[in-house]
Amino acid sequence: MLGGTEFVGRAVTEAALARDWQVTVFHRGHHAPPPGVTALTGDRTTEGGLAALAEGSWDLVVDTWSGAPSAVRDAARLLSGRAGHYTYVSSRSVYDYPTPAGVDEDGPLVDGASLDADGDVPYALAKRGGELAALDAFGDRALLARAGLIIGPGENIGRLPWWLGRIARGGPVIAPGPRDADLQYVDARDLASWILDAAANGLHGPYNIVSHPGHTTMGELLDACVRVTGSDAELRWTDPATLLAAGVEPWSDLPVWLPAGELYDTLYQGDVTRAHAAGLRCRPVGETVADTWTWLIEQGGTAPQRPDRPQVGLDPRLEAKLLAG
Repeated sequence: MLGGTEFVGRAVTEAALARDWQVTVFHRGHHAPPPGVTALTGDRTTEGGLAALAEGSWDLVVDTWSGAPSAVRDAARLLSGRAGHYTYVSSRSVYDYPTPAGVDEDGPLVDGASLDADGDVPYALAKRGGELAALDAFGDRALLARAGLIIGPGENIGRLPWWLGRIARGGPVIAPGPRDADLQYVDARDLASWILDAAANGLHGPYNIVSHPGHTTMGELLDACVRVTGSDAELRWTDPATLLAAGVEPWSDLPVWLPAGELYDTLYQGDVTRAHAAGLRCRPVGETVADTWTWLIEQGGTAPQRPDRPQVGLDPRLEAKLLAG
């Protein structure tokens, strides 16, 4: 496991340990890996940073890297002769934008990606470059897990944790309509289980790893937040036009929410036939929300935050203005 100490990487590591697999975690040492692993430390962005991986062999490698593709290139090439299979956790952001509703894994991809790219690379190009690096080193032994929105326990982006924290405070809460808008996401634990099964079965090539469109709705998600927190929150469903006119930014100010349009179609209307035919199973939204709330309470009510991602959530002053208006 390249990474393995936070969110998706940790979910993969814990899922593998639960299967009694022998797991090696290669990480930078910023966070403690789960107990029971063999831990190797190194910074793959520095010269000589992969030295700890110079020896050893593995059946499977899972890589969640989202920075410069050259880091994936170097690790994959180093391991290509000593690992049987390489899973790169990619993103549906690799598709050319805007992506029409219903696009599957054969849809057009972003232009300009390179496995040799260094430095600060835009997210979509970084993920596509990482795919190219995995394919370059492992060919038909490379699995490209193109995840969509990922939520669940351990989330360090802040989307579901923000909603849980806001709703737990109670009172009137701005809820972005329409409440029956379909959502498409994957619980990190379901993503992890699918990755391990798929890799063990030798699957290769790209798969869109996310629930079916309409697995849940915005209303069901927020109702579940009210229910698990036990708060007196009153969801005030608000028309998207009103929110946009007030300057509310979809996705960032009100996490998870997207109004109807190109970005909604891109993120919440993708074809996932291939992954579900290959065994992807997505648990009910209520379970994901409840388990995330339990985990968040264990963290003292504050989720960890990735330093390379901006904090999300609606400014309380803007919310108060909307509630008053």
